[in-house]
Amino acid sequence: MPQGAEWLIILAIVILVFGAAKLPDLARGTGQALRIFKAETKGLKDDDKKPAAPASTGELNAADDIAEGEIVDEHREKNA
Repeated sequence: MPQGAEWLIILAIVILVFGAAKLPDLARGTGQALRIFKAETKGLKDDDKKPAAPASTGELNAADDIAEGEIVDEHREKNA
């Protein structure tokens, strides 16, 4: 890990590269990214703790997709 004087050199290089005016925006963006990352990892941990969904009972819900129609074998149509 960098010690006292090394941090000052790193800070001076960052100021030279990004400019003093951009540093608050850079820090704000980094903070937001870390908060989002922390929230997502917490969400993943919470998902692991939730019990698994019960097995399907065979009943269809309104959200289930149902396809209706005739099954067609392409090879039969070509040979007919």
